[in-house]
Amino acid sequence: MAVDDWLEQPMKEAAAALHACWVCSLGANTERGLNLAGRGAVRSVLDQLIAVLFPGCHGQGPVRQHELEGSLQTQLRMATLALTDQMARAFQYQCDVDECRDCEDCTIRARRAAGALLAALPAVQNTLQADITAAYEGDPAARSTMEVVMSYPGVYAVIVHRIAHVLHLEGVPLIPRVMSEHAHAATGIDIHPGARIGDGFFIDHGTGVVIGETCVIGRNVKLYQGVTLGALSFEKDAEGRLVKGIKRHPDVEDHVVIYAGATILGGKTRIGAHAVIGGNVWLTHSVPPHARVYNQQPNPLIREKDGRWTTIEGPWNDVGGGI
Repeated sequence: MAVDDWLEQPMKEAAAALHACWVCSLGANTERGLNLAGRGAVRSVLDQLIAVLFPGCHGQGPVRQHELEGSLQTQLRMATLALTDQMARAFQYQCDVDECRDCEDCTIRARRAAGALLAALPAVQNTLQADITAAYEGDPAARSTMEVVMSYPGVYAVIVHRIAHVLHLEGVPLIPRVMSEHAHAATGIDIHPGARIGDGFFIDHGTGVVIGETCVIGRNVKLYQGVTLGALSFEKDAEGRLVKGIKRHPDVEDHVVIYAGATILGGKTRIGAHAVIGGNVWLTHSVPPHARVYNQQPNPLIREKDGRWTTIEGPWNDVGGGI
């Protein structure tokens, strides 16, 4: 008897009983023949695109200067062809879901989206240079911009977002969200690809940050860990289903700092330019420019070794929450 003979019968029974996922894909990867790209394939293309934006930093090895242009063209060709195929299948899947009967050819739409991404990459790279500078200048622990590019989770999440956002604007289904959720899993930072974010954006530490789909964030904004820019409530239609496509998340104007654990909710909520939002603040209404918002600090109690209780008196002037 072979070592794995015990496995044959239960394996056959399980395979016979399993079906395509009728909820998640409507049989997209089976009888409908769309063969949607898996998450691994999307991540592979994403890695190639990031390597193009940061040659020699996020690739597999160093790139010689005289070989740079040729190397970039080769990587772009591979990544773009693979991504175009993935997007064509995603468009076709969405057509099936929407029961579309009168739309453009999905391959044409995919090629148009790929062309838009290629055209946008130089501007994306320039914007990311500002993001990297903001991270380096905003963190006293940063020793170099190379350290920031290669190791900071907040910077990685923003890099992925800049790419995914371009595809989101082109109406590409599935793939931008797969990219953003990959960054979410890798960094703990959840940025919906629909969020509009200005340059010079820095997320320090990062874990637990949530930025919703309809957020609009200005230039030179800094967030710390645990910040939520979320929805206050979800509107429903007459049949009780969530209404999609409406403004649900706050706007943050230029040069705002939001410290750790702050929660800002609502589509009508606006944080004015140069405002500072302190740690653990809960906001559901707008804040004017240059405001400083913080919770009233309690006086901590200290129990000393002899059993006596003492307090630490204010005033509390630091509204921050960074490390």
